Amino acid sequence: MITEILRPLLPEYGLSLGEEQFAALEVYAAMLKEWNKKMNLTAITDDEGIAVKHFLDSLAVLRYADPPQEAKLADVGAGASFPGAVLKIARPDLRLTLIDGLGKRVTFLAALSERLGFEAECLHLRAEEAGRDPALRERFDLVTAQAVAGMNVLAEYCLPLVKRGGTFAAMKGPEPDAEIAAAEKAIRLLGGAKPKWACYRLPSGDGRTLVTVQKIAATPEAYPRCSAKIAKLPL
Repeated sequence: MITEILRPLLPEYGLSLGEEQFAALEVYAAMLKEWNKKMNLTAITDDEGIAVKHFLDSLAVLRYADPPQEAKLADVGAGASFPGAVLKIARPDLRLTLIDGLGKRVTFLAALSERLGFEAECLHLRAEEAGRDPALRERFDLVTAQAVAGMNVLAEYCLPLVKRGGTFAAMKGPEPDAEIAAAEKAIRLLGGAKPKWACYRLPSGDGRTLVTVQKIAATPEAYPRCSAKIAKLPL
């Protein structure tokens, strides 16, 4: 059971959940396993991995980037929605938008939010399309991404969505210092302050880093560029 694994781990991270929230995570895990049989959502499908590497890792965002009440949260490249839906379960007050470029994943996200009984805007959009949309651009208090790209690339995808005074939070692996240093020019150009980061270790032994960037100025209208240009000429 996810609850039995997760419950004793939370105090070490300064976190707590109620019984309804644990029950929601059990449903989430069951849906993840079932849908993963017909589409590629995650390579981690055992209870221990889901509880620690998906749920606990997502919840750790609240320790280092705790958003204000009723904050608008966008999860970019949401995939199976780590951390977005997990944060919504832990913080029902958050106003959640899930953005993904693959229609099948958006279908899963919509089904998940309906099954768990919370409101979430599930958008079938590429990140750069979202960043150029006036309805989404600079509208969010917190924008999260599981960092599969370099920080300079992620910053161009995500910072245009963050409103001034808001935060971009990138979930990274261990020892990202060189990568962060290489991205500081891009982050500054896109309206971000000097990045901060917190390193922690999961009970599985995996090292993690949450990189946070406060938005202090508007992103220039030229950004984000199209994905081909971002990939070919990262900032």
